[in-house]
Parts: sequence; structure tokens; C-alpha cells
Amino acid sequence: MEDQWVERVQALLAEALQVPLEAVPANLSFGGLPQWDSMGHMEVMLRLEEQYGIEINTETIGALTDIPAISGYLKEHTRHA
Repeated sequence: MEDQWVERVQALLAEALQVPLEAVPANLSFGGLPQWDSMGHMEVMLRLEEQYGIEINTETIGALTDIPAISGYLKEHTRHA
């Protein structure tokens, strides 16, 4: 089940950052790609909010800086299986 969340986040990041899925490893962190800068991070957060119908506050945005953290957050805060 955990792998599904990681895969979903990888796909979302690839789309948001406009990079190939192969460029997004499961342990990718903020800054790990040139595209995942502060502007790219905001795009990722907006897409997470849109896709999962959640609201991400400023404090949380600062904590969601790698794929494991984002996956864990989604697992706890969404009803999508």
C-alpha cells in the first residue's frame, strides 16, 4: 500500500515539475532536481491540494520536502486508497 502513495507522488512531481518520471526517484528531496526549487515546490503543493482536495498550510509546506514525507502526509490526510 505504501508503494502506491510513493508512486502517486512520483507521478505528481514529474507532472508538476515537467520532468520524465524516470527522473523522480522514490527518495527525491527538495532541491534534488533543478526544477524542484521554491517555485516548483509551490506548484507541487498546489497540485496536491487540487488532486486530493486537501488544504496545506504554510507550516506543512515547509515540512513536505521529500517524497517519503509527502507520501506519509497524504496517507494520513486523505481518504483515497
